[in-house]
Amino acid sequence: MSPVRTAVARVLPGVAGVRVLCVVAVVCVLGLAGCGQAGDTGAAAPTAGTANSPSTMTTAQGAFPVTVEAGNGSVTIAKRPEHIVSLSPTATETLFAIGAGAQVAAVDDQSNYPPEAPKTSLSGFKPNVEAIVAAKPDLVVLANDLKGVVAGLGKIGVPVILEPAATKLDEAYDQIADLGAATGNAAKAAEVVDGMKTRLDELAAAAPKGKRLTYYHELDTTPYAATSSTFIGQIYGLFGLTNIADKAPDAAGGYPKLSAEFVAKADPDLIFLADTKCCGQNAAALAKRPGWSGLSAIKDGHVVVLDDDIASRWGPRVADLAAAVSTAVQKAAS
Repeated sequence: MSPVRTAVARVLPGVAGVRVLCVVAVVCVLGLAGCGQAGDTGAAAPTAGTANSPSTMTTAQGAFPVTVEAGNGSVTIAKRPEHIVSLSPTATETLFAIGAGAQVAAVDDQSNYPPEAPKTSLSGFKPNVEAIVAAKPDLVVLANDLKGVVAGLGKIGVPVILEPAATKLDEAYDQIADLGAATGNAAKAAEVVDGMKTRLDELAAAAPKGKRLTYYHELDTTPYAATSSTFIGQIYGLFGLTNIADKAPDAAGGYPKLSAEFVAKADPDLIFLADTKCCGQNAAALAKRPGWSGLSAIKDGHVVVLDDDIASRWGPRVADLAAAVSTAVQKAAS
């Protein structure tokens, strides 16, 4: 089971099999939210990046110690880490994107991108302190504090940065800046954030105006969906789409369980599937569901098969997810 599925299953009993980038909202509501660099005011990051914050400036010059404000509070890193263990697929993608790949010694069993990441049997959802320590880390990055792993590593002096799932884009940007500062790659991290912002702005600006297309984003075959209040819902919001899940009778913290009848009645213009690799879903599979063969999205060829991993993480590839949405919206509006 993927980290995201496990997190959702923990929050929404019976949702084994869910993959959702937007689990961030639920996780952070449970008290794991809070990230940023020392000196961060919480304001949206400027277009020019975050290179002017105190911790980033010193790290960009190769100066340590540096302090970041992560989900586990203020974390001071004495020297540039050279043996990082990442137990978060999103953090793994971020570390490689910001140029810290050579500093990564081991990643968890769900970190499958980039391909060169040193994947191991370590688990971020069943963390074992002894196994982690055996990898001789000088920094451990986590998305969840399970089984007391943060405290356990702290007792033996291993620096830990907890970067829980982001609830909004600014938090995702901030986490990238955190890891840049913590690893001595602040300048590259700022460049990555700037690139994401620019690409998202361009995609949003190109979105067809006035169409008010409706959509359904499927997390799993239950089916569970995500409302506009979630991280993934905010991505769709960039394109002026209307989310059918917003009218679900029980929002369930942003992740309502929809009935087949509810979806059929809403008849969305677009259907986005985030359960393709895990569960083999596609337009043909949807058409076999009771009452769904006549859905507009299916008949008109507007069922979008997403990459489960990209749709369940909140790192640099969020822009790739937005690009997939943009392409689908352009096609449906034409």
